[in-house]
Amino acid sequence: MSNVFENSFQTSYADPMSPRATIHDVAAAAGVSVATVSKAVNGRYGISAATTARVLDVVQQLGYESSLVASSMRSRRTSVIGILVADFEPFSAEILKGVGVALQDSGYDLLAYSGSRQRETNGWERRSLSRLSGTLIDGAIMVTPTVDTTSTEIPVVAIDPHTGRADLPTVESDSFGGALQATRYLIELGHRRIGFLGGRPDLRSATLREAGYRQALADAGIAFNPALVRVGLYKRDTAKAPAASLLSMTDRPTAVFAANDLSAIAIIQVAAELGLEVPGDVSVIGFDDIPEASQMNPALTTIRQPMKRLGATAAGMLVSLLNGDTLPQNHIRLPTGLVRRATTGPPRP
Repeated sequence: MSNVFENSFQTSYADPMSPRATIHDVAAAAGVSVATVSKAVNGRYGISAATTARVLDVVQQLGYESSLVASSMRSRRTSVIGILVADFEPFSAEILKGVGVALQDSGYDLLAYSGSRQRETNGWERRSLSRLSGTLIDGAIMVTPTVDTTSTEIPVVAIDPHTGRADLPTVESDSFGGALQATRYLIELGHRRIGFLGGRPDLRSATLREAGYRQALADAGIAFNPALVRVGLYKRDTAKAPAASLLSMTDRPTAVFAANDLSAIAIIQVAAELGLEVPGDVSVIGFDDIPEASQMNPALTTIRQPMKRLGATAAGMLVSLLNGDTLPQNHIRLPTGLVRRATTGPPRP
């Protein structure tokens, strides 16, 4: 069943257990016609300020909210922006926060959608957009979409698309530069045997982070060793087995760069289970800087990508498109930066 969370116009006055108020209930309580209620709710001319105030007061008391579908049929606009995510996990949650803040004064509400019945297949975003566009949302933000183009009539902006830059306007972080910085930092600490726990091979961000790792090794004159590379798929549960494989090697790495924080946390948990100290026996660095990274013990050294800013930037681009403006840039890449914490240190002699 689809998961839908909507921030729409409603009040806390209504009893949640009572039947939903209708426009006829409002008209009867205010002593006016249904047409007058419609004019008051939609801010139209033709009624006095006193009547408008009385109707809106009843609207608050009864908790009445007009149907988005009915409104869109009348005006062809819903004033709602949709955000499509495959999963509600830390990365997408931080993006949602950024979108929400950016839309506060925009006049648009936010609807977050995850098509759980179909998201395991490529192109699920297209099918979801066809269901939502026109009647529920005016435009959409897609997070790590599997498609690089859409044929919907509504404006769409993509965050961190699978294939990189697309026909759609896109926003992404500098995955290559962040990975380069992470690996160089480990090299500066004195590490030479550095493992890599990669992300999802189908995501461009994952391939760029591995490319940055390899480039840093090459720049330092360290030969790339495929035996030190594993795939963690960006999730904590799927990262544990490959992390255990790395840390159980006879000649294990003295440091591991994980392609995201969830994978890095999995490495730290596995190290504890194996009786290894972090960073004494193995240094660990992640990528993202999710809230949990700074709350761990020890706190996680990581590459910070501006997740909230990704969301806010995408929201700003989409609102501009909805207003009929031309974007100064169709593709935006935001910088990343190293956050030094307690899970990294020099290798033991």
